[in-house]
Amino acid sequence: MSLPAILAAATREPGRLSAEIPPGWMQGRTTYGGLSTALAFEVAAGSATSLPPLRAAQIAFIGPVHGTVEAVARVERQGRNATWIRSELRCDGQLALAATFVFMGRVASVIELDKLPLPSGLIPPEDAPLVTDDGPAFLDNLETRRAVPKGEEGLGTALCWVRLKERAGLPAFTHILAVGDGLPPGARTMMAKRAPVSSMMWQIGLLTDQPETRDGWWLMRSAADFARNGCSTQSMHIWNRDGVPVVSGAQSIALFG
Repeated sequence: MSLPAILAAATREPGRLSAEIPPGWMQGRTTYGGLSTALAFEVAAGSATSLPPLRAAQIAFIGPVHGTVEAVARVERQGRNATWIRSELRCDGQLALAATFVFMGRVASVIELDKLPLPSGLIPPEDAPLVTDDGPAFLDNLETRRAVPKGEEGLGTALCWVRLKERAGLPAFTHILAVGDGLPPGARTMMAKRAPVSSMMWQIGLLTDQPETRDGWWLMRSAADFARNGCSTQSMHIWNRDGVPVVSGAQSIALFG
């Protein structure tokens, strides 16, 4: 069942959403984090009118998301130019995910900076080799291709072209949030054998008013910068097919191996 189909089947009212998670979107005991985040965003976006573009988000993955998901959202503050909305996902009555979304319009600024150049030596997605490694069930909903030859990503780094196989009709921000957690953690690329990992916190900065790309392809990089005692932190960046930076983020991850 595709993400567009899940959203179409969801029961909605202002500030509330109920959806069923199919087995094909699971990642161990919980739902793929991109799908959980997309559901949290959908209920947030439906809780207020005339919202400016999404600019930032913080997501806490608190417990397993599975089965029937009940999502609620409330406006925490609505100013002249920015609105803060909190979303929660509950399963079996238990809090499973908490997110805060910030919607903000453009403001005049004298500062302009772009220190996110496109990585060099990229293989175009149409020529890039398909990643076929076994993994969690949710990966069947994604197409992932190596953006550089294997071994050239850098230590603790995953660098791939990723797209949702079925994405027609998805709102732009729902689309980018749903695909944005599609890479394995950078630290996992250093493991000699597979071991469980779990995202704990995800911070996202949106760099454009309208995240768009060609043919569904996003260039995604997850790069671990520290790992010790079962925890890792990493930076996460996304560019569109034309090399425009779209997302800058960070994630804290638990490593069980």
